[in-house]
Amino acid sequence: MTSLLDAVVVGAGPNGLTAAVELARRGFSTAVFEAKETVGGGARTEELTLPGFRHDPCSAVHPLGAGSPVFRTMPLDRYGLEWLHPELPMAHPWEDGTAAVLSRSVGETAASFGPRDAGAYRRLVAPFLGRWDTLAADFMSLPLTALPRDPVTLARFGLAGLPPASWLLRRFRDEKARGLLAGLVGHAIAPLDGFATGAVGLVFALAAHAVGWPVPRGGSQAIPDALTGYLTDLGGTVHTGFEVKRLDDLPPARAYLFDTSPTALARIAGFGDHYAHYRYGASAFKLDYALDGPVPWTAEAARRAGTVQVGPTAREIGTALRLASSGTAPDTPFLITAQPSLVDPTRAPDGKHVFWAYGHVPHGWRGDLTDAVERQLERFAPGFRDRILARATAGPPELAARNANYIGGDIACGAARGLQLVLRPTLSPRPYRTPHPAVFLCSSATPPGPGVHGMSGHNAAKAVWRHLRGAGHGGT
Repeated sequence: MTSLLDAVVVGAGPNGLTAAVELARRGFSTAVFEAKETVGGGARTEELTLPGFRHDPCSAVHPLGAGSPVFRTMPLDRYGLEWLHPELPMAHPWEDGTAAVLSRSVGETAASFGPRDAGAYRRLVAPFLGRWDTLAADFMSLPLTALPRDPVTLARFGLAGLPPASWLLRRFRDEKARGLLAGLVGHAIAPLDGFATGAVGLVFALAAHAVGWPVPRGGSQAIPDALTGYLTDLGGTVHTGFEVKRLDDLPPARAYLFDTSPTALARIAGFGDHYAHYRYGASAFKLDYALDGPVPWTAEAARRAGTVQVGPTAREIGTALRLASSGTAPDTPFLITAQPSLVDPTRAPDGKHVFWAYGHVPHGWRGDLTDAVERQLERFAPGFRDRILARATAGPPELAARNANYIGGDIACGAARGLQLVLRPTLSPRPYRTPHPAVFLCSSATPPGPGVHGMSGHNAAKAVWRHLRGAGHGGT
C-alpha cells in the first residue's frame, strides 16, 4: 500500500468500523487495521462452551443498536443484519413469581408496576414518546456536533435525566418500579447517586418503547460483519491480525482514528500523560452457559423476555453497584442476563439454549464470582444449576485479555461516573481530537459512551471529514 490514504482507522469494533464507513461513503479512501484475526471488538460471537452453542463474549442485546441514528441510515440488512425481537424486551422478577416488565407497550410496562406507580411512569415517558429519532440523534451527539434537532425535547430530557438516578426513583412509591429502573441504570456499572445516571435509565426505557431490545440473528458478530461488508463495497479495506504499537507501523494517511482506550492511544501516539486523568471503572464478571433447556424462571414474564434483570430491589441493586465501584465484590450481585436462543434457534442445538449473565466486581478483581451469581439465579429460577451443560467464565483479567479496550475488565472503556459519564475522555467541546491535529479518538471512551451503536465513531468521523475538507482533501 503506497498511495497516501485519507484515513486510517485502528480497531475494528463497531465504532471504528462505523467511522470508516462514514468516511468511505463520503468519498474518502479508508483502511481499517485490527489486531485480532477477526473484526468485532465488543460485538463478537464464539463457541465458548460446547460445539453448536454460539455465545456473545460481551454485548448480546442491542436496544441502542436497533435505535442507533447512524445504523438506521445504513443498509445493514443487505449485509446480513436481522433484528429478532423477544416477546418482552426485559423482565425484572421477584421471588414471589411476579415481575415488573419493560414492554414495547407503555401501558403494559406501567401496569406491571402496580396502580400506585402506573401514572407516574406514564408521566415520566410521555414527553418523549414518538420522538426517539430526534432525541437519540441529539442525546448521542453530546457534546453537540450539530445544532439540536429538537432542543425542547432535549432540554426536557436533560431536566429529567441529569440529576442522579436516586432522584428519579423518588417519583415512585412501590418497589417494582424502583427496582426495574434502578436495574436499567445498573447497565452503566455506576452507583445510583452519580451525576446524569437518571439519563441512563430513561434512555434504555425509551429505547424499549421505540425500537425494542432485540438481538441480531446469529449473534452480535452480525453487526461488525455487516459493517465490514458495507465498508468493503464502498471501497474501504479491512486488515486483521495487524497489531499497531506506534504510529509508524501504519501506512501514511491524512488522518488517523483510534477505536482504542485513551491509554493505548497515548502509548501508540506518544502522548505521554495527556490522558493520565482518565479513570477506568468497575468490571464485569461474565458467565456464558450452555443449557439443557430454558432457564426455569419462577416468574412467567421472565420466561418470555430477552433480557432479565436480577436484583430485585433498588436497595440491593444500589448496594451491589456501590460495593463494586468502591473495591468490594458483592456477596449478592446485581445481574444482567440475556437469553437470545429464545428467539434465535441458530444459537444452540435443538432443545438447548445459550444463556449470558454478568455481575459487577471491582476494577482488576481476580476472584471468582461464579457461586454468588448462581446462588442469585437460583433465587429466581430454582433448578437452574441442573440445566447447566457447560459454563465459560471471564473475570476482569480474561475480559481485558479478550479486548484491549477493557482496561482492568472495564467493559465501558472508562468509569461512567461524575462528569466523565458525559464529558469523556477530556473536559472539552471537541473530545474526539487529540494533541496531534491528524489523530482522533473514536472509541466508547468518547461521547456518547458505551454501547453498540456506532455513534462515537460517527461523531469522530464528522470531526475527521471537517479536518480533511478544511485541508482541501476532497470528500463530499
